[in-house]
Amino acid sequence: MSIETLTQFLAPTYENFPKGRTIGMVVLRKTQSELILRTEGSGEPMCSEFVQAGFQHKNSLQRLVMTKRKQVAPERRFGREQLRGFELLYPNKDGAVCSLNTNAPCEMCIDCFLYGFAAGGGGAQKSRVWTEDAFSLLPTSETVAERTINAIFETGTMRDENGKASTALNTSEYIKPGVHFLDVVTLKDMTADEMRYVLGNILMTPRYGAVSSRIGRMENQILGIFGGITELPSSLELVQSLYDALIEANTPLEHPFDTDLLVEMTKGAIATWTNRRGISRQLTEEQLTDVIADVDRHWDGERETFLKRLDRSYETFRKPPAKASSSRKGKKNAEPVTPEG
Repeated sequence: MSIETLTQFLAPTYENFPKGRTIGMVVLRKTQSELILRTEGSGEPMCSEFVQAGFQHKNSLQRLVMTKRKQVAPERRFGREQLRGFELLYPNKDGAVCSLNTNAPCEMCIDCFLYGFAAGGGGAQKSRVWTEDAFSLLPTSETVAERTINAIFETGTMRDENGKASTALNTSEYIKPGVHFLDVVTLKDMTADEMRYVLGNILMTPRYGAVSSRIGRMENQILGIFGGITELPSSLELVQSLYDALIEANTPLEHPFDTDLLVEMTKGAIATWTNRRGISRQLTEEQLTDVIADVDRHWDGERETFLKRLDRSYETFRKPPAKASSSRKGKKNAEPVTPEG
């Protein structure tokens, strides 16, 4: 068995109109190095919110937040790297290759069809990858620390040859290695290949947050996959239910938290979700393993074939951007589009 186990909740082909087929996934994100998640510039505190600790324990608790933008942006960039490698990104209305944050999407590539776009001159695609803020299990008091950063001169001191003190001295917050975030991702009306693409982006994106060329390593693990007609409970509800269970079991809420225990307790908590309205099926452990193996196989030896097959699946739905009606035709007959640097 592989991803076809979920056929009932997958679309046979891409369609413009939704039909209520929903795949829900529970993702455990664990930091493997220091990590910086903030919405403003240097010196701002980590993203966090005061929330109710649990359902039974209603005290206020400050938890770290990994916002949806901090999750999706690096995962999209990973996927787009692969598309660019096989020249599967298309020219936009200006003739430039499709790129994020340019307000000029190509409206035709796999990324545009899956994660959506809104073109200023007309044309829009709603994202079919629905995310939400992920919350840390432990409070910020256990998961955040401060580090002082300095840059010394070649003399090995903080003063130059003229005796002037260096200004390269700064104290910044960071999230400790080994911190867990729990996350719920929803896929709407996706085909099997589209699901493989999104899952691959989640499982193979290695870094998140700021200064990712040096820090920000993170490992993502899929703990559960569900099929139904509506979304799963939220990531905050999941964290709150775990908090209640941990308090009841007298488990210390200390960093570093035991990952194996967290995985076991999370799987126990989500095992009851199929009893909720609109969630009709959860993959067994064996089926979940098979689906992950299916994704690995498609992204490994079959990557080029898989990505080009997914790209062809949109062929009859593609509409070139308004001011570049001849660019798609030109892509086939003219020189290949030069990938971005």
